[in-house]
Amino acid sequence: MSDTYTRPVITLDKSRAPIRMNRRQILQGLAAGSVVAFTGCAYNPSLGRDQLMLVSEGQMASLSAQAWSDLKKKQKISRDPKYNNRLRNVGRKIVGAANMQNQQWEYVAFESKQKNAFVLPGGKVGFYTGMMDFVDNDAQLAAIMGHEVGHVRARHGAERYSQGLASQVGMTAAQVAVSAGDVAYGGPLVAALGLGLQFGVLLPYSRRHELEADSLGLTYMAKAGYNPHQSVALWEKMDKAGGSRPPEFMSTHPDPRTRIAALRTQIQQMGY
Repeated sequence: MSDTYTRPVITLDKSRAPIRMNRRQILQGLAAGSVVAFTGCAYNPSLGRDQLMLVSEGQMASLSAQAWSDLKKKQKISRDPKYNNRLRNVGRKIVGAANMQNQQWEYVAFESKQKNAFVLPGGKVGFYTGMMDFVDNDAQLAAIMGHEVGHVRARHGAERYSQGLASQVGMTAAQVAVSAGDVAYGGPLVAALGLGLQFGVLLPYSRRHELEADSLGLTYMAKAGYNPHQSVALWEKMDKAGGSRPPEFMSTHPDPRTRIAALRTQIQQMGY
């Protein structure tokens, strides 16, 4: 399979007479567009569930490589051994605990006061120095690192990308159906579908991904020898520092209290 993705183009033959479609026919068109969701599912044993996968790991790594290269050119990279050595040491322990040494991992500390960290498919891990200064100890850093490695193990990047492709197919089907139907209702229908996709599919999956990455990360940090209770301490600190935040329903991340409760339950189940 090629590592390049070409978006399909759908055109309408405007030389033909308009086709009138009722609501049922429009909905049938939308359903036809959603068939893709059932043809690219793969079981992930780390999660114990099926995932929508329309792209391979190689394709995602290729897509991420350019983004990672651009990011390193645009953002200042810290040369301070205090950050880089610490990041690599914790990262290697977590990757070893996750049994993912077969990938080429790269850890970069970016100079910024932001309290943030991220991972790109292909094992590209970025931490802002603001986050590394924020944590109280290496165990809390390991909780974040475990979370990021968990995203890679769970293939969340590929799943989110696949969900985006599937939602585009659904939106395209809606636009095609509406353009051949009642134009007066076209705009509202497509707009409503977009909101439904965002709040009914994309955002909930994002929150689910975060909780799954928390769970995997907790397992990895404990296996690497770090105190798992520090993951709770980290999120309690995050919660206090967070200030005002949007309601969980409209947030791409779970409420910190939701995460803390889930972590405490898992820690108890693990016997710590």
